[in-house]
Amino acid sequence: MSHINESEAEAAVKLSNLDLNLLVSLDVLLEERSVTRAAARLGLSQPALSGALARLRRHFDDPLLVRSGNTSELSPLAQALRLRTAHALKEVERVFASEAVFDPATSTRSFTLHASDYAMAVLGPRVAQVLADRAPGVMLRFENHPNTVTDSPTDWLRGMDGMIVPRGYVFDLPSSDLFTDEWVCVVDQGNDAVGAALTMTDVAELPWVLTHHGPTRFLSAVRQLEQLGIEPRVQAVVESFLALPFYIVGTRRLGLIQRHLADILAARHRLRVLACPWDVVPVVQALWWHPLQTREPGHAWLRSVLTETSRHLDRRT
Repeated sequence: MSHINESEAEAAVKLSNLDLNLLVSLDVLLEERSVTRAAARLGLSQPALSGALARLRRHFDDPLLVRSGNTSELSPLAQALRLRTAHALKEVERVFASEAVFDPATSTRSFTLHASDYAMAVLGPRVAQVLADRAPGVMLRFENHPNTVTDSPTDWLRGMDGMIVPRGYVFDLPSSDLFTDEWVCVVDQGNDAVGAALTMTDVAELPWVLTHHGPTRFLSAVRQLEQLGIEPRVQAVVESFLALPFYIVGTRRLGLIQRHLADILAARHRLRVLACPWDVVPVVQALWWHPLQTREPGHAWLRSVLTETSRHLDRRT
């Protein structure tokens, strides 16, 4: 026990010698890679920020920013610190934003959720309206989740309030089902290669545009199709569900998308929505968060809002 106390005391001494403002400076310096631009962004003088950079260099015993011609590059350590620094800042903000009692009507808290553009499109507007009505000072930031978010979700969730990811990609973390959706196919309204209903022959022979398609990233419906022995003839891959119509309209391509979003996009583009001719497993969208957030009052309120606004989307009800 004494060894643990000594370690904790040593860590406390090290932390007491640090200035949290250096974390802010480090984050902006690593993003801007320029003392001049970082100083302007922070509203500081260049000498002041140069002094902060000197302190950071002494602390890490590393140059962090390395001159390369007329620009600066990140050192290997700085590259590793960039993501950690951003997460650490968000965690610090969350710590000091915590409240014993959360009053949405008066709170000025900011929440951050990672989600696909699909979830943002079908769920985000209703959530934003509820916040505008009940919590006018609260801001909800939706950010696109990176491709690696499901590789180490616990680490990612330390720096945010949650992520909206389908079941089957994240495990062993607190979660709550939001809504269930179904996969459908979309084609151009003038695609005369497709009749009143899509057939397995169409699926096998016509070209496809797919989203998030690769060796380690795939749509569950595409994986099911491959298990049936049909390899889609992929002509294009896009990293956005909302961009899909632009690759389909005016072509013979097929697209795969969630029903809720398909209904929205079909009303705005020349798209026809068709049932998949194979038995497709529904997709369950869930909210995931770090265990430390479970009992936090503000986070509990946010979860209740997301659950409430998801009810109109849930095809099980």
